[in-house]
Amino acid sequence: MTALRNYAVVTLCYWSFTLSDGALRMLVLLHFYHQGFTPLTLSLLFLLYEAAGIVANLGGGWLATHFGIPRMLSAGLTLQIGGILLLSALDPGWSQQLSVAWVVFAQGIAGVAKDLTKTASKSAIKATADGGTGQLFRWVAWFTGSKNTMKGIGFFVGGLLLETLGFRPALWLMAAVLAVALVGGTTTLPRALGKAQASKSFRELFARTRAINLMAMARIFLFGSRDVWFVVGLPVFLYGQHWRYLEVATFLAAWTIGYGLVQALTPALVRRSSDGLSSEVPAALRWGMVLAIIPIVLALALGNAQLDRPDVLITVGLCIFGFVFAVVSSLHSYLVLAYAGSSKAAEDVGFYYAANATGRLIGIVLSGLLTQAGGLEKCLWAAAVMLAVCLMITVSLPSTAHSRRQLSS
Repeated sequence: MTALRNYAVVTLCYWSFTLSDGALRMLVLLHFYHQGFTPLTLSLLFLLYEAAGIVANLGGGWLATHFGIPRMLSAGLTLQIGGILLLSALDPGWSQQLSVAWVVFAQGIAGVAKDLTKTASKSAIKATADGGTGQLFRWVAWFTGSKNTMKGIGFFVGGLLLETLGFRPALWLMAAVLAVALVGGTTTLPRALGKAQASKSFRELFARTRAINLMAMARIFLFGSRDVWFVVGLPVFLYGQHWRYLEVATFLAAWTIGYGLVQALTPALVRRSSDGLSSEVPAALRWGMVLAIIPIVLALALGNAQLDRPDVLITVGLCIFGFVFAVVSSLHSYLVLAYAGSSKAAEDVGFYYAANATGRLIGIVLSGLLTQAGGLEKCLWAAAVMLAVCLMITVSLPSTAHSRRQLSS
């Protein structure tokens, strides 16, 4: 019961954080869109958010191992509160250049906060799961899926708060809610949760097992394949199809909620194995092959000049993409914990999610460049290439406990 209680506390804290993270993104997008910022400029506001996440994941994994997961969870929540309050101090009278710099800096703090909190929270699952690989798979899938569902709900909440309270009061309310989560998590979780002997050098910190290194490389290309069209390409495309901004935001929110729900249901879609690998790794490969085909089909169809409603084709096609992507992402999130060592799981998870942040950063940059060069069609071809690389890496993953030991040696 103690393990379940700790899991529940961590999940509730992370739900609070993720709700605020989704709401914050929508608040920034809507508010500054109404201020006349272009979609490409809006995407640039989040570059430091993603770049900071690379360092935060690596450092957060080491810090969580050295100081314990609860302290890092508290640090993440505290930084998020600080970033939100800093953003609330934005002066409407400032120039656009100064406003952009201020928002980028505040978003950078939020990026560090997000990845410290995520690394600590996901490491806590490894530290608290005591029912074998079956329980670990269920807990990871539920945690990951519910997190993304909460982020999608946060998109709606952000728009609602902006509409009803305004920009600054909405930020103050979010900071207050996070303060409650911070106090609850700090006073409830055992201080030594996840604490172990941390790596003593940067070289040791990066010297992961080959299985973890392969998972990290696959993650870079997997999440790059999503953000290369999701961040800039899709919104700009839908704007060009005469969608209103709120319609675009609603679609992105619904896509994210559905994506999270599918992630939570993934254990019901994948045949389980007693060793936790022999069925799960081939499943990641099969679903990944299906995923790689979807952007190719969409890109070819989008190139058809006779298409009457390309927006319908793209939105339906990307919903299918989201379903399959959610399964693959959930499998990857489980596998990295299955491969992670018990004593330094936080460092393994931090290293893995640094790769995740790297993939998102690459995807954001390419999304802006390719949208500028050739629109959504080029973004989809880039996604297909990234997924092909991800598949080639997935083939090399160990699929049995014996092969895992060989790759770890």
